Amino acid sequence: MPRQLPYATLREIFLRFQAAEAAPQGELEHVNAYTLVVAVALSAQATDAGVNKATRGLFAVADTPEKMLALGEEGVIEHIKTIGLFRNKAKNVIKLSRILVDEYGGEVPSSRAALQSLPGVGRKTANVVLNMWFGHPAQAVDTHIFRVGNRTGICPGKDVDAVERAIEDHVPVEFQTHAHHWLILHGRYTCVARKPKCGACLIHDLCSFEEKTQ
Repeated sequence: MPRQLPYATLREIFLRFQAAEAAPQGELEHVNAYTLVVAVALSAQATDAGVNKATRGLFAVADTPEKMLALGEEGVIEHIKTIGLFRNKAKNVIKLSRILVDEYGGEVPSSRAALQSLPGVGRKTANVVLNMWFGHPAQAVDTHIFRVGNRTGICPGKDVDAVERAIEDHVPVEFQTHAHHWLILHGRYTCVARKPKCGACLIHDLCSFEEKTQ
């Protein structure tokens, strides 16, 4: 595992990310906090593109927990059956919708603990919702961030929790609202798993990855 990059290097890295894209956005389509929760829950072990394809039709008819409950589990399955683990995910969507109606007045709560109490919502999902909807600088560490963080030295850690803490502890605070999006997009399109595109990388000279490609 590479050593944590120093503050000055991290600051330069995130200044470059910011200059390239000042306000990066998540790629999951949603229309409100509720549809964001559902989309992120559905995205586990699935691509954002695949989830978006399925949820366009679903959210057109069910964009609130009440409408989702009216649609029912079989109705949800009909829309999301192209996504992996769709039966279990449909079950969770109905369960979390019921909890939102019964315990939160149909509104999505804005605390991590409350979000994590919902079926199918783990810490990563909760952090995505806190960040994207509520503007909290929460760090949702996925496989892309875990890889980029450890490969580059930006936020190394032995597990996702350690990487999350490394971002919070070391990345200058003014970059933390967008940090996880910059890192996800960097991992998805440049610092890819098999053959990282080091020649096209805007932080090529600052990264501590030893096996750089051209």
